[in-house]
Amino acid sequence: MQKKLILTTTIIIIAFVLIAMAAFIDSYTSSEVEKAFTDNEIVPDILNASPKKIINVSYPSGVTVSLGNELTPTQVKDVPQVSWKAENGAYYTLLMTDPDAPSRVSPTFREVRHWLIFNILESDITSGEEVFEYRGSGPPKGTNLHRYIFLVFKQPGIIQHTEPHVSNKSRANRFMTSVSELLKKYNLGDPEFGNFFQAQYDAYVDIIQAQSTE
Repeated sequence: MQKKLILTTTIIIIAFVLIAMAAFIDSYTSSEVEKAFTDNEIVPDILNASPKKIINVSYPSGVTVSLGNELTPTQVKDVPQVSWKAENGAYYTLLMTDPDAPSRVSPTFREVRHWLIFNILESDITSGEEVFEYRGSGPPKGTNLHRYIFLVFKQPGIIQHTEPHVSNKSRANRFMTSVSELLKKYNLGDPEFGNFFQAQYDAYVDIIQAQSTE
């Protein structure tokens, strides 16, 4: 009896989470998404055009990404759950990037690549090829807020890429990357889906740096 109760409760919780995620995806209009990307200067800093649809990003810590809200490195240290309204049978690329390295005022290391997955079937990121493993935000002390941007691009088909695999402990190949160059290289168009948060230094950044192998 107790096992059945636990199972029923688990199913209800999962259903509630799925409903909440679906509601979140529908909670922003295309004009609101475009305005947020423009107002926060993501267009034109790294994109020529804004995504028109939202990508849902929620972290195990309980926080959710919401078009520029401020989160902490501690809150976003673990791999998030990500979903979007995918086209049946379509393949997608997911990218997370920071254009504000070492700071938004002086972004000489623009961009830092935090996450990259190719060949995602619909919105099941576990089906894709994770090339750059997820690495949470790590803005240096005194550099104020950084923008951390999630973008989803529809692929023309399966991508045969030439990117190196980068572990979540490594900083190699992450700095001075470019969204625009990635799009040209793999024939990707403007992003269909997007979202972003902002973060500044907290004590967890020191832990991230201490764990880095390169």
